[in-house]
Amino acid sequence: MAVIVNDVELTDAEMEAELPQHADADNPVQRAMTALVLRRVLLDEAVRLGIEEPDDEAALDALLEQEVRVPVPDEQTCRRYYDRHPERFVVGQLLEVDHILFQVTPQVELDTLRSLAQDTLNTLMADPSCFAEQAKALSNCPSGGVGGSLGQLARGDTVPEFERAVFAMQAKELLPRLLETRYGLHIVRVNQRVEGRQLPYEEVAAGIADALVVASRDTAWKQYLKLLVGRARIEGIELEGADSLLVQ
Repeated sequence: MAVIVNDVELTDAEMEAELPQHADADNPVQRAMTALVLRRVLLDEAVRLGIEEPDDEAALDALLEQEVRVPVPDEQTCRRYYDRHPERFVVGQLLEVDHILFQVTPQVELDTLRSLAQDTLNTLMADPSCFAEQAKALSNCPSGGVGGSLGQLARGDTVPEFERAVFAMQAKELLPRLLETRYGLHIVRVNQRVEGRQLPYEEVAAGIADALVVASRDTAWKQYLKLLVGRARIEGIELEGADSLLVQ
């Protein structure tokens, strides 16, 4: 079915040019077409407002600069963010972590996998000394070959949901629940912990301000885009995941 935006049909040539940029998406064709639709909506709005630029990228930049107001955080806002998220400004913090991964795949029945993972965790809660043995026998991670050891981890080394859990743990602690991440179910143990030091506010204030501006900008842009999409005449596509495809 043809995809039409404001009475203009998107072409196969446009799709062929856009598709390689979304090769890693779960549904590259859907993502590419969504990106083209959103881009067309924004460019049409630039034309409607009489924005004239030498190329499409400049027109998009000018449109967003003109139409979207991004609040600039004051010092009180930045300091409040610093006080609420002290763990984000710690340097030198390291953990030595072991884990056992029960990977979720289309071929695996989830309830059976969860039952196996929970039974293994129960065994380890009763006898932590067999962690390495269980990791070698059951883990779907290459670390299983070395008893589940992930070595030293710093913040940013793992996916956020794993990081949040392990950095909240103490040394010699076995997490008493299964940890769910995008990769599957984990049994996690922290062996050692180096606390590091917290950077003073003055050293990170500029970076906090920049990060808050980016977050505010993204929110404002997405709200603006949602408004434009609501006004546009779009046929032939459901705009799934549109927010994440807003042109930066």
